[in-house]
Amino acid sequence: MECPRLLPFTHLALLFLISLTLADDPFFDFHCISKPGNYTPNSPYQANLNSIFSLLISPTTDFNYGFYNLSAGENPDQVYAMALCRGDRTQDVCISFLNETIAQLKQRCPMNKEAIGWHENCTLRYANRDMFGEMEYAPQSCNPSGMNASNPDQFNQALDQLLSNLSGIAADGGHLRKFAAGNLQLMGLFQFVYAIVQCSPDVSQGDCGSCLTQVKARVLGCCIGKWGCRAFSPSCFMRFESVLFYENAVPLPSSPPPTSTRGAGKGNNTTHTIIIIVASVVGVLTVITIAISIFIRRRTGPKCETADDNIKAETLQMDFAIVQVATDNFSDANKLGQGGFGAIYKR
Repeated sequence: MECPRLLPFTHLALLFLISLTLADDPFFDFHCISKPGNYTPNSPYQANLNSIFSLLISPTTDFNYGFYNLSAGENPDQVYAMALCRGDRTQDVCISFLNETIAQLKQRCPMNKEAIGWHENCTLRYANRDMFGEMEYAPQSCNPSGMNASNPDQFNQALDQLLSNLSGIAADGGHLRKFAAGNLQLMGLFQFVYAIVQCSPDVSQGDCGSCLTQVKARVLGCCIGKWGCRAFSPSCFMRFESVLFYENAVPLPSSPPPTSTRGAGKGNNTTHTIIIIVASVVGVLTVITIAISIFIRRRTGPKCETADDNIKAETLQMDFAIVQVATDNFSDANKLGQGGFGAIYKR
């Protein structure tokens, strides 16, 4: 009969275990957006939202290198959702963290039509509007972690340079992923700062750079002098620590191989280059010569033979016997004079 007294303690222990499970990421942050309003329990909107949650944690859903863009239902109960896992997280790990984030948002924003949650390894947001391609700076979150840096000047200088470098690399990323990770040594010290930055891949290069610039300003404002910090917005985030916390990025598809053959010697390449140049020059000169010949031929035109030309030609061609009779056998009496080509006679 004393057993019922244990029920309250059992219930409290169960709640404690649930709270521990939901607190896997001690820096989890969220924002429940109240403007779109709330949905009612067992409504079509809730059913569509639960359908999206199931898709996010399903291994059959296209991983798309950690980026999800989903929708379910029809207006006015249509639900849109976007999720982004860190670029160094594989699909199975990403699904695990998304599951944690879903549980957090269900508890903290139970009836909100729009909400966003920032886990250490992923971001999840859903709403009754299409968010794809939209650059959104707010709401934001900034969570410093760790102790104060013992050498703040060198640390902040290295941090500023590292975040700027990584932001440029991430912004230049393609449509599959905009992610960068790296480290930088503090000047004059055997110490490093490690950081990652990432944008949602649906935003443009310029929007990604602008978003990271704003988040970086937030980091340098709320986490100045700290050993670590995480700062988030809906479209991008960054994190830095004094110890290595990230892994190698999940490989993206390799670019197509170059068309030129590799492994040829330097001498062969030079010979090929010379042959190409000589052939090109000869070809150009040949074309120019042909063009000039055609131009001159068209300019001068064909020469037409006239009747006068025939008469002149006939007068220059006389039989020797005729000439002999006409000059009386070349008689001196008919001789008129002497020319360069011989004697001149009259007829």
